[in-house]
Amino acid sequence: MFFKDVIGQEEIKQRLIREVNEDRIPHAQIICGPEGVGKLPLALAYARYIGCTNRTETDACGTCPSCVKHNKMVHPDVHFVFPVVKSGRSDDYIVEWRRLVLNTPYFTLNHWLNAIAAENAQAVIYTKESDEIVKKLSLKSSEGGYKITLIWLPEKMQVACANKLLKLLEEPPEKTLFLLVSETPEMLLATILSRTQRINVRKLDETSIANALQTKYGVAQPSSLSIAHLANGSFVKALEAIHLNEENQLFFDLFVNLMRLSYQRKIKEMKLWSEQVAGLGRERQKNFLAYCQRMIRENFIFNLQRKELSYLTADEQQFAARFAPFVNERNVMGIMDELSEAQQHIEQNVNAKMVFFDFSLKMIVLLKS
Repeated sequence: MFFKDVIGQEEIKQRLIREVNEDRIPHAQIICGPEGVGKLPLALAYARYIGCTNRTETDACGTCPSCVKHNKMVHPDVHFVFPVVKSGRSDDYIVEWRRLVLNTPYFTLNHWLNAIAAENAQAVIYTKESDEIVKKLSLKSSEGGYKITLIWLPEKMQVACANKLLKLLEEPPEKTLFLLVSETPEMLLATILSRTQRINVRKLDETSIANALQTKYGVAQPSSLSIAHLANGSFVKALEAIHLNEENQLFFDLFVNLMRLSYQRKIKEMKLWSEQVAGLGRERQKNFLAYCQRMIRENFIFNLQRKELSYLTADEQQFAARFAPFVNERNVMGIMDELSEAQQHIEQNVNAKMVFFDFSLKMIVLLKS
C-alpha cells in the first residue's frame, strides 16, 4: 500500500510524511475514525514509508528490498495483530489476513469474519497475543530499522491483553513503533489512550470517493457521484453499492418484515422472525441492529424532502415513502433507545431470541405512537 493508493485524506498523509522526514516519529499512534474511511490503508502506507530506504518526499519508492517485502505483506519487521476466533492467535490466520488486505485494504470486521469462516463466533484479540508481541519485539530488527506492530481494532483486546500492551507502551523496546487502528477508541483503556498520539480520520469527501470509483472501478461519472453521496463518507459502503451485497439485502428484508409484522401485530410470525435473526451469529446481529438504527434515522429525516440529507438506496427509498410517516418526533427516540439497549444486550451475550422478540413486541406500541 502506497500513500498514492489511499483515497483522499491528503492532510493526514502529509502529516505522516512530515513525521518521517523530520525524524520525529511517535513510538505509539492510534488512528481513529469511522468504518471505511481509510484508517488501515493509511497505517499500511505509513509503515511502508518508514521502512523504505529510497523514499521520495511524497511516497515510498516501491523497488527497494523493504518495499518488495511490503508488496507481499511479508516484511519480517512488521507484525500484525487482529481479532480472531476459537481462542487463536493472529499468526494462525495470517494467510487469510494477507489475502484480504492485498485484495483490498478497505474492508470491515464482518468481511474479515467471512474470510475466516467465523460463523457465529465473536472476534477477539486474546490474552495470549500479548505474549506473541513481546516475543517478536524482543528480536533484533532484520534490517536494522524500526520494528512495527500494527494492531487492527485494538478495542477487541481482552482486558489482560490490553494491560500487557500498556506495559509495552510505557517501556517500548528501542526503535519500536505501535500503530493502533481503531473504530471505537472509547472502548480502550484510558491509560492506553493517554500513551498514544491520536490521529482522527474524518469521513471521505464525495469527490474523492467518486474519483476513486471512476479511476479504479470504471464507474461512469453520474453513477459514481450518486454512489459517493449514498456512501456517506465510507469507501466500503461505496464498494458495497457497486457489488452485489447479499448481507445488506438480508438486513433490509428483515427490517421491512419486522416493521410490517409489528404494525399488523402478528405475534406468532414475530416470534419466528426473532428466531431467524437469532441464528445469524453475534457479530451479524450487531451489524443488523446498527442497520436498523440507520434506517430509523433516515426515515425520520425522509419527510424533510431534502435530497442532500437522504442516504437511502433505491429500494430503501421506495419503502420509506410508505413507512417514514410512522417514524416521528413522538417515537423516534424511543425506538433508537430500544435498538441501543438490544445492541448492548447482544454484546453481553444475552439470549438473542429473547432480545429480538422483546424488541419486536415493543415496536408494536412504538409504531402506534
